[in-house]
Amino acid sequence: MNDFYRLHAEICKTIANPVRLAILDILQDKEMNATEILKKVKVSKANLSQHMNLLQQKGVIISRREGLHIYYKIGDKRILKATGIMKEVLKSWIKRNQSILTEAH
Repeated sequence: MNDFYRLHAEICKTIANPVRLAILDILQDKEMNATEILKKVKVSKANLSQHMNLLQQKGVIISRREGLHIYYKIGDKRILKATGIMKEVLKSWIKRNQSILTEAH
């Protein structure tokens, strides 16, 4: 397997987590600090920190320091396009499977 596919899989694995997907949703419209993100994601501070570090290491999010706060934002908006497409695929899949279940009853 070539390196391109390996790296592609790494990016996919990075975002293939419910908490990290929620973080991306939260950051899609504006940058936020960890406290603001924590209020919306509702995980422990340590858990959020682990997710944010991984997203940052992989370049999915970037940060900047302002005084005591660190602000995070999406590193490349195209990642939102990719996750948005997957959401649409999921919605179609759910809709299709609901109609199959409805027809079965």
